[in-house]
Amino acid sequence: MNDDASAASALRKRLYWHSRRGMWELDLMLVPFLDQCYDKLETADQQAFQALIQEEDQDLFFWLMRRDFPQEPERRRIVKMIVDHAENTDNSAYQGL
Repeated sequence: MNDDASAASALRKRLYWHSRRGMWELDLMLVPFLDQCYDKLETADQQAFQALIQEEDQDLFFWLMRRDFPQEPERRRIVKMIVDHAENTDNSAYQGL
């Protein structure tokens, strides 16, 4: 395995574990988005996702449940992408998270 593949694999594992929040509602939105959309995102959106999952659970919950939205345009954009994906995709395969 070359260094690029190894680094990509390590990043993917880190993103997966940071997406598993321990709050079922967040897990059902973040993990499917990571699995199904992350690799297709532009680099700036991938970076926005990486930054987003560093936020506190309470902030993520409010944003992803559409009770509030982030002020920063990049963060607001990735939140909207995650919410849209969750609302328009059958994620029943993730019910056992």
